[in-house]
Amino acid sequence: QVQLVESGGGLVQPGGSLTLSCAASGSTFSRSCIGWFRQAPGKEREEVTTMYADGGTTTYHDSVKGRFTVSLDNAKKVMYLQMDSLKPEDTAMYYCVAGGIFSTATMTCRLNMNARFGGQGTQVTVSS
Repeated sequence: QVQLVESGGGLVQPGGSLTLSCAASGSTFSRSCIGWFRQAPGKEREEVTTMYADGGTTTYHDSVKGRFTVSLDNAKKVMYLQMDSLKPEDTAMYYCVAGGIFSTATMTCRLNMNARFGGQGTQVTVSS
């Protein structure tokens, strides 16, 4: 069974950048919906980005479009989230996920946010 470990979070000033990593052990991401979600204190979980490991359409939450980019190195079993032009409202705990439902009609994924496989998340704080 896959185990996930997130890293790369930290404190950054508004307008700055961070790259989050999600390393998988025990399995690759093949044939899976994968992505990132975040949760800020007192707020609901929010799906940030989704992708199907073997192709399909990558999706982004409207609030991060044009600023965040998800990528996958399946050979290394690592998923990345490049975050640019960070804003204070991006402050949250970020979690990666390996699991969800793939729609053949839209070629997009809907994440199962409970499929964290042991990941503890990585904190992103955007503040001056």
